[in-house]
Amino acid sequence: MLTTEYVPGAPNWLDLGSPDTDASAVFYSAVFGWDFRSAGPEAGGYGFFQLDGKTVAGLGPLTEEGARPSWTVYFHTPDADATAKAVEQGGGRVRVAPADVFSFGRMAAFTDPTGADFAVWQPGETSGLEVVGVPDSLSWVELYTTDAAAVKAFYGSVFSWRMNDVQMGPELTYTLLAPSGAGEEGNHGGLMQLPQENLDAGSTAEWHPYFEVSDCDATFAKATAAGATVLIPATDAPGVGRFAMFLDPVGAAFAIIKSAMG
Repeated sequence: MLTTEYVPGAPNWLDLGSPDTDASAVFYSAVFGWDFRSAGPEAGGYGFFQLDGKTVAGLGPLTEEGARPSWTVYFHTPDADATAKAVEQGGGRVRVAPADVFSFGRMAAFTDPTGADFAVWQPGETSGLEVVGVPDSLSWVELYTTDAAAVKAFYGSVFSWRMNDVQMGPELTYTLLAPSGAGEEGNHGGLMQLPQENLDAGSTAEWHPYFEVSDCDATFAKATAAGATVLIPATDAPGVGRFAMFLDPVGAAFAIIKSAMG
């Protein structure tokens, strides 16, 4: 489960890079009831999705050359510069060098050895998202990868995550991720090898968020009515919950889940 008691290696921020921030704000407001608040004229169009006045995610225009619309997951680090060095030593790439974001914190953005983008947030005045783990907020992060063995080694060296493999079927191994030292309740995400048929169809490595919902089918209907493309229809995962996955109208992947314990 995610909490706002952020520890090193845990997801602590999330934002959407969009070619049309106005359209994205309208879409996610329709799906989750979020409001959008601009961070001000000096923030370059960046702002915050809020739920009952508390920040659940960020939203901004695409700023990197060649960037595709996507959600970026940030992980807590006490030292963004040291993490950048660990990323390079592990075979990843530094896309955005560590830099201060006013007095709020320090961030850096990376690409892992299989091509999945992610970022880190070193807290300053802002520790991270103000709400997680409740309906209409971030509850899980997931990595689809082209080489599970390689990324386990990579993220293990960068974040020292604890990783537990769970067999989800005869040909599917799902790896649960948790900060080092966390108990079983501390799992914050998972990773899985993309099946060969997905790779043949052009799927690439990427992180995506799961948002907790009160009713998966009702939220599924809202998302499709607002223009989402269905990747995985509403599906029951025994012992986990009921989930669905989409591309939003600008092409960013996200998922929803009504957790079995939620």
